[in-house]
Amino acid sequence: MVKPLTEQDSRLVACDDGAPVTVRQRIPSALSVVIRTWQDESEILNTIYGVLPHVPRCLAKHRDMVVLSYVEGMSLSSICPNGTPLNSDLITALASLLADMTQVPRQHLPPLPVAWPRSNRDSRAFLRALAFAAEEQIRQRNWAEFGGLFAMLGIPEDAMIRFAERVPALVSRPFSLLHTDLHRDNVIVSYHGDPPLICVDWELATYGDPLHDLATHLVRMQYPAHQWDEVIEAWRRVMGERRSKAVIGLDRDLKHYLAFERAQSVYPDVMRAAKSLGDPFDQRDLDAATQAVHRALVAAEEPLCLTSVPDEREIERILFRWNESHGVRPSKERTMFQIVWQRDRRVPVHPDFPLWAVNRALFEEGAASADRVFKGTAHLNTAVQVEGIDFPVMVRRKVGSANPLERRFLNEHAVLGAIERMGIRVRAPRVLALGTSGLHEQFTIHTYEGPKGGIRPPDHPADGLLPHEADDLVDQLGELASVPGHEIDPIFRGLDFYFWLRAELVRLVGELPKATRDLARELGLPDSVRLDEILTRHILTPRRPVLLHGDLNPWNLVRREDGGLTLIDWEMAALGDPLYDLVRHMHLTPTRPDIRRRLLNRWSRRLPDDCTKGWQEDWRVYRWIEIIRSAYVDLDRLVTGDSLEAPNVRRAVDSYAMTLALATAVLGLPDKSTVNPYLARALPHGDYEGKRTAGLSVDV
Repeated sequence: MVKPLTEQDSRLVACDDGAPVTVRQRIPSALSVVIRTWQDESEILNTIYGVLPHVPRCLAKHRDMVVLSYVEGMSLSSICPNGTPLNSDLITALASLLADMTQVPRQHLPPLPVAWPRSNRDSRAFLRALAFAAEEQIRQRNWAEFGGLFAMLGIPEDAMIRFAERVPALVSRPFSLLHTDLHRDNVIVSYHGDPPLICVDWELATYGDPLHDLATHLVRMQYPAHQWDEVIEAWRRVMGERRSKAVIGLDRDLKHYLAFERAQSVYPDVMRAAKSLGDPFDQRDLDAATQAVHRALVAAEEPLCLTSVPDEREIERILFRWNESHGVRPSKERTMFQIVWQRDRRVPVHPDFPLWAVNRALFEEGAASADRVFKGTAHLNTAVQVEGIDFPVMVRRKVGSANPLERRFLNEHAVLGAIERMGIRVRAPRVLALGTSGLHEQFTIHTYEGPKGGIRPPDHPADGLLPHEADDLVDQLGELASVPGHEIDPIFRGLDFYFWLRAELVRLVGELPKATRDLARELGLPDSVRLDEILTRHILTPRRPVLLHGDLNPWNLVRREDGGLTLIDWEMAALGDPLYDLVRHMHLTPTRPDIRRRLLNRWSRRLPDDCTKGWQEDWRVYRWIEIIRSAYVDLDRLVTGDSLEAPNVRRAVDSYAMTLALATAVLGLPDKSTVNPYLARALPHGDYEGKRTAGLSVDV
């Protein structure tokens, strides 16, 4: 705020009567979205004024309010708006502003934080200190309010810590005073022209590698892309004349500071976009916020190693839900005074979960903290506690590809409903509600199958089953064999399951993206036609079709306090050969030879003869099928980056080289890794002991 001084004011601040001043007061409720090396801007200004006389002076200070001398002129943004090019003289003048700061001696600056590098030339330590400061001052301070939103958007809690750990060795450059926020609003074009440009707003000033100042200036100034090289060269020239050692390693190290700027900016950009949706907001507001979040995520994807970036449609839905739950209502275009949803009548109202509880669960979903958000390959799951309901529930929404390579054949809610209705002894979630909420987004609400007593993270047998857990899993598979298949899906009656499974795999290979197919060919994997020819040689014994879970990987098994297992995520359920469910589990889960024998022996005794006949000859065929499937599916995930945040996918692709070797062996094809050894070395090798197909190199 700018105001003229009264006669009484002027005596208090030792300034001319009627002179304009700037009054600044920090807003207590403002988001913490910046890194502050020093908390007191007035202290910075008063120490550097002797060297940089044209910066504002602090005339008076009272608690959180400061009175600064007024810098006369026009902001650069009012003359040259963001995105417009600047002429060469102006670019040189801006580079001079940055170079001027190197003339401020270290002893003129306030004390630095204890976490700052001890050496005044250790550029790597400085960049790491910035990353840790962003973690502490931005991410941690806002995680309680925005953590759930970040988790839904796919930003891990430790993303900035991992960025700091990846900072490479940098060239040593002498540290200096840095402004770190030199954008068009903070540059004043003076009326008198001496000097022509003046920096204001020094709240974010710091002391460190001058390359950091160039990086923040490049990004925040919003130069047109074609001017970046000109700005960099102007800085190199001007800075080189003032402090030649400051430009050493510019071409090598600038990219690391730019990466940091884009990485840390994702937090303030997302938070500001979420908060920008006022009360009320309309579709135009939602579109603008969605685009801002998408831009921030795309910019941060590489530096933060995000496994994927949701598309704008998914971001729009996430922002909508988050704002619903934080008390912000849409405009009359979408009038609502509570969460609006439409019930899907295929799921009846559950006696333990009335309709009002659905509304409350959806409200709690948008407000959930990050530790209650679980993102899988196909679903975004949010665990919530509804007041008035004695048990926690899970709200599930589909994410990822609308057309997954591995197709779904049964509706999960129908399968789980049948299991509950028939009373079979299979531990599975109960379906409580099915419907569509804001922006026409389908959701399902299940019981939360985690530890008893509140909402705590579930425990999964990621390293394999214990003996009593293996017995429990087989017993539940035996119970699934008692489900009348025709009540689930009459189409599968009488179907040759192996023929169907083989056809699905061939279809999947034929529908892979071109980039994946091309790489598969280079690695020695056959195309869909040749694969079908190879797999046709196998003939399996017919067994009675039963209900299959279809995806018994460790993260779909939840350990219970009584020693048993709960089977979750029934999206890939199907009717088919009961042997396949067991073999696929052993493929997806690290399985020691003794546990494998225990599973197969108990399974062959527990299930009826019409479900087990001929299993000794056939189980290896299903094992080979799953190895081959993984060779294609995991390769596609490596190429596309799809679902890499899911732990089961991450473990699979981390040892892809071994999967490929096994697949070519079972197909009877030559190993082509020697054709281009560099391509083979680039594939993830992982740890043999930790691979989900442990033991599968035997009897191929």
